[in-house]
Amino acid sequence: MCNSQPVNAPAGNPVESGCRPLGAPYRRLWTSSGLSNLADGTFKVSLPLVAIQFTQSPTLIAGLAFALTVPWLLFALQAGALADRFDRRRSMLGANMVRAGLAALLALAILLGFANIWLLYLLGFCIGTAETIYDTSAQSILPQIVPRDRLSHANGQLYAGEVTANEFLGPPLGGALVAAGAAVAFAAPAALWIAAVGALLLVRGRFRVTRTAPTTLRSDILEGLRFLWHQRVLRTLAVMTGVFNLATSATFAIMVLYAVGPASTMMLSATGYGLLLAALAGGSIIGSLLAAPVERLLGRSASLVLNFLASALLVGVSALTANPYVIGAAFFVGSITIVISNVVVVSLRQQIAPDRLLGRVNSAYRLVGWGTKPLGAVIGGVLAQHFGLRPVFALMALLILSLLGFMPILTNRAMDAAEQNASVL
Repeated sequence: MCNSQPVNAPAGNPVESGCRPLGAPYRRLWTSSGLSNLADGTFKVSLPLVAIQFTQSPTLIAGLAFALTVPWLLFALQAGALADRFDRRRSMLGANMVRAGLAALLALAILLGFANIWLLYLLGFCIGTAETIYDTSAQSILPQIVPRDRLSHANGQLYAGEVTANEFLGPPLGGALVAAGAAVAFAAPAALWIAAVGALLLVRGRFRVTRTAPTTLRSDILEGLRFLWHQRVLRTLAVMTGVFNLATSATFAIMVLYAVGPASTMMLSATGYGLLLAALAGGSIIGSLLAAPVERLLGRSASLVLNFLASALLVGVSALTANPYVIGAAFFVGSITIVISNVVVVSLRQQIAPDRLLGRVNSAYRLVGWGTKPLGAVIGGVLAQHFGLRPVFALMALLILSLLGFMPILTNRAMDAAEQNASVL
């Protein structure tokens, strides 16, 4: 289908043809997403690296991950309802403007000598809140830009750009910026979020879902929750994603303490830590390119099984060794399968949920799937405080392996049936 046209292409926009079927609006969205994710990756790596200048407490360091992710627990449902009420592109623009302003404020506070661990918590929480609006709208806008039968291909390319920016370029850039100065480390993502706004302004068109009757925010949220609850495949995937994210959040919230500094087990520098995380990005890029062909070759169910096996290795390898090359290799392999799994699941969700409900279904899914991230960060910090770092890695690897028990529900036949039934709604 090399001649597919964007489903929401603005009037007068030429039809894309040849080998670029996703269209100019998609390419501009892809560019904006890449810039925004580069800002995300830089900020999220810089935050704990700057924080260890204020404290060495595992609980307080892990708490930063809690502050960044707890908005998904508090505001995910509201963000989804807003994504289905307002123009999704404008919501993304507003969220990035807020994040840019907050990051610039943090850079200014550091320059003036007012920064401390609690300011990092506060602004991290506020930036995480804006992220709930941006990410929910970003996942919901895609079926309005490309045809639904091209979603796996579009998601794969989008993941490639996002991962390259967020995980491959962002971590080493964040480490280098922290080495150059804490204020610089936060001024850079502010500038990148502004650049992302500029690129997104070039995406023309209306991205607001048509509503037939006025409703309350509460009834909108309940409608999305009911849809997710009655879709057994999506409901099961949401629970599994929640457990998976709890485990990975628990380990990566304390990873900086295991890896960075002369007193750490791995004894890496900030730049070395960024390069270690770049192994995740390298695998993720490969995974995003392989997602569509692997899904066709293995099927969706086997792709998910492969992910849980490789991800248990990614999470648990640090319990067995401190060798950065071995850990980096496990990070690389595990991240390949994580992205393949993400493309499979996100595309399936976009296929099953009708467009008028997609924002709310995405947010309800993320409430369950991402709301566990702050809990995982707290659990990781508390367990590490009392039992040490390595037992946390081992325990979370076992937790990921336990998810294989859900796979009899997620057969290829069950997922195909859920998709086919949704097409007649």
